[in-house]
Amino acid sequence: MPALRVCTYNIHKGFSQFNRRMVVHELRERLRTLDVDVVFLQEVQGLHLGHANLHPNWPGSPQHEFLAEDVWSQFAYGGNAVYDHGHHGNAVLSRYPIVSSMNQDVSDHRFERRGILHCEVEVPGIGEPVHCVCAHLGLMAGSRRRQMGALAERMEQVAPGGAPLIIAGDFNDWRNRAAQLLGRRLGLREAFDRGRGEPARSFPSTVPVLCLDRIYVRGFRVRQAQVHCGLPWSRISDHAALTAELEFGG
Repeated sequence: MPALRVCTYNIHKGFSQFNRRMVVHELRERLRTLDVDVVFLQEVQGLHLGHANLHPNWPGSPQHEFLAEDVWSQFAYGGNAVYDHGHHGNAVLSRYPIVSSMNQDVSDHRFERRGILHCEVEVPGIGEPVHCVCAHLGLMAGSRRRQMGALAERMEQVAPGGAPLIIAGDFNDWRNRAAQLLGRRLGLREAFDRGRGEPARSFPSTVPVLCLDRIYVRGFRVRQAQVHCGLPWSRISDHAALTAELEFGG
């Protein structure tokens, strides 16, 4: 059966914990070692007019394009937080064709801009597009509840029934409410849930304690899933990277 390797990673805008170092070049090299087909990225710096002046080796292209170069031929970006000197948001990088993309603004208030990036990806051996959704949800429980409701409503419209679906990202859901608010409504399985009802711990990346990041799937079996934390990952972002190897037909 067709297999698909995926990764989700909050890249902290290309800076290490506490913004001590610019690490986007190291980030690109570490991502490539994972050998994944589709990457779901949060806190991607699409533009920042000041960083190029402060950092001589700051990439000349948007971060998602820089990270995708020569490995992931397809990419989509959704800018959520827009300010005078730039913007940042979510991105999806793919080895396979992205046939459509749409960024949905799910901001709950003007002080915390959030979005959901939905892409349809043509994966070899799968007869219909795989719906790939990159999410970064709010810090407040009420915001997350409304954002997950908006996400579920959209997926029920554009990916009904058993359409293959992957939703990954930073859910900020340390109380694990997504299983009830989102997972059951859409028939999703969390990649790290082995019957214990608990996703992987992913924050902080040095020694993860909180379960903030998720990979939810529908229409796939999970062959294996892994948390990438500790050194050298903890030098890159305050979040751990999560990967999962999926087999179509679950």
